[in-house]
Amino acid sequence: MTLADETRAPEPVAAPPRPPSLAQRTADLRELKDAVAAGPSERATEAQHARGKLTARERIDLLLDKGSFTEIEGLRRHRATGFGLEARRPHTDGVVTGWGTVDGRTVFVYAHDFRIFGGALGEAHAAKIHKIMDLAASAGAPLVSLNDGAGARIQEGVTALAGYGGIFTRNVRSSGVIPQISVMLGPCAGGAAYSPALTDFVFMVRSTSQMFITGPDVVEAVTGERISQDDLGGARVHASVSGVAAFDFDNEEDCLAEVRYLLSYLPANNQELPPQASSADPADRRGERLVDLVPSDPGRPYDMREVIEEVVDDGEYLEIQAGWAPNLICALARIDGAVVGIVANQPMALAGVLDIDASDKGARFVNTCDAFNIPLVTLVDVPGFLPGADQEHNGIIRHGAKLLYAYCRATVPRIQVILRKAYGGAYIVMDSRSIGADLSLAWPGNEIAVMGAEGAANVVFRRDIAAAEDPEARRAELVEEYREQLMHPFYAAERGLVDDVIDPAETRSVLARSLAALRRKESPAPYRKHGNPPM
Repeated sequence: MTLADETRAPEPVAAPPRPPSLAQRTADLRELKDAVAAGPSERATEAQHARGKLTARERIDLLLDKGSFTEIEGLRRHRATGFGLEARRPHTDGVVTGWGTVDGRTVFVYAHDFRIFGGALGEAHAAKIHKIMDLAASAGAPLVSLNDGAGARIQEGVTALAGYGGIFTRNVRSSGVIPQISVMLGPCAGGAAYSPALTDFVFMVRSTSQMFITGPDVVEAVTGERISQDDLGGARVHASVSGVAAFDFDNEEDCLAEVRYLLSYLPANNQELPPQASSADPADRRGERLVDLVPSDPGRPYDMREVIEEVVDDGEYLEIQAGWAPNLICALARIDGAVVGIVANQPMALAGVLDIDASDKGARFVNTCDAFNIPLVTLVDVPGFLPGADQEHNGIIRHGAKLLYAYCRATVPRIQVILRKAYGGAYIVMDSRSIGADLSLAWPGNEIAVMGAEGAANVVFRRDIAAAEDPEARRAELVEEYREQLMHPFYAAERGLVDDVIDPAETRSVLARSLAALRRKESPAPYRKHGNPPM
């Protein structure tokens, strides 16, 4: 080494590159989030709209108050490999999760994004749903799922199936704790259909949403039957035939508006009372129209909906499962601003009898109201249970027992109003005093008996009628005698089975006062792990 080498200055070392500034990182983040919010591509969005469907974020915007949505895990991506998945790792993994408000009240939500993997569920997708379900439960706030997915992600195999198991477990854990609402806005097939079935209310949109366990191709392969997706599991089928859907609509906008309306009747959780509302409709308003609305002839029909309109605030109510089992009306309404659940026989359909479907419908509604502290008002005009071999063979006994069990178990305030007839076991099941109704009221035209006077006379006085010179005249005489002795309007009240016989026009005011008196009712139940309700 020469002296020159020793004295030469060292080569300058290049300075390490400076990391991007926080401002640059923030700009990059904003750009990324904007891209995530826009979705996979304009083409995918156009395809979604061409199907007559909104995107996940458009749906959330309609459901929640403007500007209230807070998204979580929007940057999550799956980590699966194989079958080309490692090359396709879009953010959100096909589901948008977060919370916002509806009329200022917190609501948690998840929405499948059909533009990404067809909304199919994989491990990361499921983990996001589990997270938002856990947050909703711990926060004590309603959960709304906006469903538009193609089922389990086949490429992820059993991992995807396990994700559904986690959803089902959380559905059950939150049942009766927070309101759970499923909104079907696209396909829902196979095991995925069980999550909506485990929730409190199911909404569907006609022509674009379907639910079934096995699709048309499988049905045809196994049974030879050809059937379309809509005819197999469309909104019309589930709203009027199977009873799976509580509501069905022509478009997503109306559907989501009704979800908001339903939430206005529900408490945030089972530890709260339903939201009180102010009403300009006087609690003591008389309903003079009721006196002429219900015919005195027990065989003549009338529309029970008109009775409900006269009794509730401003004539406004939300009917649940209106298209299924129409012989029983189940509705949410308000009386003097307080939410009530109304169960009512509908004489316009099957004369208002109880059958298998009506029993199931009523039991489900009573259980829901009881879980969420909603008092029950039962309007009774029932001729009995529907007779027939078909009903008996399909289990009217166990289905009717479901409604009986639901009422007997309910601890919320319960008021029965007998408008006209109440015969046989159906009288008992429709929340009679004998099964725990807090109050039983009746109109002056009430007939409470084992059966109608004509049927009773034919049984009790069979020999007397047969031996008479004029059997028809004698039958008429005995029918009237039976009616006067055992079916007069004050018979049940005299025996303490009806608390009061009231002027029909005062029904609203009596109910308002009674509900106010019972609002803080407590009914401690005996310790048990759980009951064993009828199948």
